[in-house]
Amino acid sequence: MGILAQAIEQEVTGDGELPTGFLFASVKNVGTGTVQVNGVALVVGEAKSYPFVGKPYQAVPYQAAGSTLRILYTL
Repeated sequence: MGILAQAIEQEVTGDGELPTGFLFASVKNVGTGTVQVNGVALVVGEAKSYPFVGKPYQAVPYQAAGSTLRILYTL
C-alpha cells in the first residue's frame, strides 16, 4: 500500500471480491437481478457501503449472478 489512497471504480458482471486492505467501499446493484455481497442479497437498485473505520477491511466477496454491480473502493 502506498502513501496515497487509490480510488478504484468498476462495473462487474461476474464473481469476485473487494480486496483485503480496502479503506472504504460502496457497492450498488445496477443490473436486472438480485446479487450477493458478503453473503447478503442486494436487490436491483439497492446499495451498501463499508465506511472508513480507522483500519483496513478484510476481503468481501460478491456474486453478480449475471447482474451488474457498480463498485467504488479505496485502497
